[in-house]
Amino acid sequence: MNNFKGKTIAVIGSGLIGRSWAMVFISAGYRVTVYDVQTGQATHAIEEISKQLKELQEAGMLRGSLSAQEQMSLISSQEDLKQTLEGAFFVQECVFEDLTAKQDIFQNLESHVGEDVILSSSTSCLLPTEVFLQVTHKKRCIVSHPVNPPYYVKLVELVPHPETDAAVMKRTYSLMKEVGQSPVRLRREIDGFALNRIQYAVIAEAWRLVKDGVLSVADVDLVMSEGLGMRYAFIGPMETVHLNAEGLEQYMQRYGEGMKRVLSSFGPVPDFSGEAVKMINQEMCELIPSDPQHLAARRERRDRFILGLAKLKKDQESK
Repeated sequence: MNNFKGKTIAVIGSGLIGRSWAMVFISAGYRVTVYDVQTGQATHAIEEISKQLKELQEAGMLRGSLSAQEQMSLISSQEDLKQTLEGAFFVQECVFEDLTAKQDIFQNLESHVGEDVILSSSTSCLLPTEVFLQVTHKKRCIVSHPVNPPYYVKLVELVPHPETDAAVMKRTYSLMKEVGQSPVRLRREIDGFALNRIQYAVIAEAWRLVKDGVLSVADVDLVMSEGLGMRYAFIGPMETVHLNAEGLEQYMQRYGEGMKRVLSSFGPVPDFSGEAVKMINQEMCELIPSDPQHLAARRERRDRFILGLAKLKKDQESK
């Protein structure tokens, strides 16, 4: 049962991630106040959110039980940071990925809120010990790293600072579950968190396969989109292993030695520079030119497919 319904969540930063977080929170009935250091940006974000919610409602993909109009009644923008934070029990920071900027904003936030207010960062790669360095009461600080775009992709990585209170992790986890996200709890901070560590491992081997002339760019992407991705959209690597034999232990008995052999054949970590970048970029651009028009069209396609997959998963889960 939600103990905070009707209370306010402050979203700091009104870019894509900030807007998505705001939409997630209001979909669950929370009041949200959006702040941006750039004058007029938060107001513009509210307008964009209103447009998106109407489109989602028409497509039957609006989250929560409230109508688009009812959700919009829960959101507002502020030009003053202190007023933004009034009554907020949870603050979700979404400023650009710059360490100094994030340290400054959290130091500023702390001066306007009580010690019981949770301070959460959306950082994707900066460690909590770095982000919250200037905060005095670090026990209420946590990273809540979403996957872009959070409205459609529900995973949230919860990463504690070494001083984060266990109750803060518990409350943040409960909040994320309440608003319909799928939180995972890291027991300690680690560079890259979990998602990027797994993602970078995939990118590194894909890069080696292209660089070494084993596969083309198009084919290495097909290995994921028409192969592994078909499974991983619904189950993860551990469950895949478990189901591909009579349990995980039997899988390792059958394939463990082969896995070690293949893994030992991997090359060094790529440096992602020099001639390899030029070669792989040229091949990639032959498939999708890197000009703004082509990239925007491809991103729209990606988001449309993610929306369709999210709808399929929602339908499957309701059966």
